[in-house]
Amino acid sequence: MKKANFFGLAVILFLVTMLSVPAEAMAQEQQEQEVTQLPISWENWRQAKAEAEKYDLEGDYARALQYYLEYIRQAEGLGRPDIVAWGKNNAAYMIIKQHKEDPTTDLEPAKKLLEEGLQIAEATEDCQVKLRSNLEYVMMFIKD
Repeated sequence: MKKANFFGLAVILFLVTMLSVPAEAMAQEQQEQEVTQLPISWENWRQAKAEAEKYDLEGDYARALQYYLEYIRQAEGLGRPDIVAWGKNNAAYMIIKQHKEDPTTDLEPAKKLLEEGLQIAEATEDCQVKLRSNLEYVMMFIKD
């Protein structure tokens, strides 16, 4: 009898937990999975850019980051390293913005993106300036 009660309690706890997960969070996860499966095209690059900028303006830096990563993937597929460099800078900047709100945010991924961006020979001079500036910020908090 005790086993049946325990099993029943476990099922109820599971159901309560599942019901407490907001539908919006589940929809966001599904949307993010769909984003990474888009075919390479200029339209999908423009869409990723627009979504990233929208979420950045809304202060949802984690979501903006996901779209900047798609922006990078699209730009790589389109053979545009200059745009890839900007995407890496912008994605890193979303991590920096997260860090400014929450100093426990790991800046290593931002460092990696910025260093990769600086390795892109086709990066414009303006982009290189931004990449270096953001890397300087990151390095103030990362001890090698």
